[in-house]
Amino acid sequence: MKNSLTPRQVVEELDKFIIGQHKAKRAVAIALRNRWRRQRLSEELRDEVMPKNIIMIGPTGVGKTEIARRLAKLVQAPFLKIEASKFTEVGYVGRDVDSIIRDLTEIGINMVKNEMAEMVREKAEALAEERLLDLLLPPLRTSPGLEAPTSEQQEQHSTTREKLRQQLRDGKLDSRTVELETKEKVMPFGIVSNVGMEEIEMNLKEMLGGLLPEKTKRRKVKVPDGLRLLVQEEASKLIDMEKVTREALERVEQSGIVFLDEIDKIAGRESHGPDVSREGVQRDLLPIVEGSTISTKYGPVKTDHILFVAAGAFHVSKPSDLIPELQGRFPIRVELDSLGKADFIRILTEPQNALIKQQVALLATEEIELDFSADAIEEIAGIAAQVNERTENIGARRLHTIMERLLDEISFDAPEKKGAKVSINAAYVQERLAEVLKSEDLSRYIL
Repeated sequence: MKNSLTPRQVVEELDKFIIGQHKAKRAVAIALRNRWRRQRLSEELRDEVMPKNIIMIGPTGVGKTEIARRLAKLVQAPFLKIEASKFTEVGYVGRDVDSIIRDLTEIGINMVKNEMAEMVREKAEALAEERLLDLLLPPLRTSPGLEAPTSEQQEQHSTTREKLRQQLRDGKLDSRTVELETKEKVMPFGIVSNVGMEEIEMNLKEMLGGLLPEKTKRRKVKVPDGLRLLVQEEASKLIDMEKVTREALERVEQSGIVFLDEIDKIAGRESHGPDVSREGVQRDLLPIVEGSTISTKYGPVKTDHILFVAAGAFHVSKPSDLIPELQGRFPIRVELDSLGKADFIRILTEPQNALIKQQVALLATEEIELDFSADAIEEIAGIAAQVNERTENIGARRLHTIMERLLDEISFDAPEKKGAKVSINAAYVQERLAEVLKSEDLSRYIL
């Protein structure tokens, strides 16, 4: 786990991908460090220290989700992004809020399982290779009443097997087909119904476990696919699922992060029309954010120390429109700044995953050298800021739309222009986007 990073190091890491928003970065960095501090307290005090949940307030496209997502990746913590508007009050059709924790637990299980599979990968690959060689060249068998294979036959068989092993490693057997036997549990009945029933069917399969009959299925696959399937099978045999579950539940409870987006959509207190369940959703969320125990198929999960990061634009409603109890569970509030032309220039060029770098790399795959001049980047940023002012402000997402529009022709013709060098300057940007910018209606729907 990398949660021993200092707040300054966390902010430096986030700066590689997100421009500006230092207040929000500082808030999440401190929240993360507090987790590290909490782990070093005495056991009695440790349980008393609750995470300081955060509300991020700011328009769309300024980096709210990206900050939370990068943070979770940085500390390798189970992370779930979910829209608060997906949920409805208990009794209405829709998802119930407990599914947040069930989904987060599933993510934690997969994360730990993948880590453990990586640890046993070498051993699993060696075992899978032996099984595949057995399929390509069955071992010499002795049957009652038949002569045992001579040492010469055994030596010849061993030599052939080693030759096959080398050919397999060199990829010379990739076009050959092998027949594998795979096992799957068969449900004696099917569930035919609406949304969410697939999950119930999967849960039933797991609950019934050993009671379900196993069906053996023979399938013919190419050698590389066969090897991949056998590696997965061998790895799953080597992984201790009890240990995976234990570690995953611990990780979810102690370092899980839930990003609740669009919290402003459930902030209204009106109790008429289609919004009848808004306040109900807030009341349903309350016990999870406050700390409760949710039962999952892997066991009970305590939510006391899961970090909740809520976010919303709060154009229509205000954080104070949330019910007081829920407000109290989000003590840290940070406002994110709207992005202007100067920010867009930095977003286009500075981050590790900057849009300009992405486009240059994408077209380099077609052997096209793309070159953006400084005045072109400035022009793109200026147009993005202008369109955001004139129409809806969608922040940095506007840059994606403008870049796609700008490079539309080059991307389309790229396969026929291999080896070409394309220079993009301010004049080219104006020429490609002038028509759209002229009409407010066009820029509203196209950019």
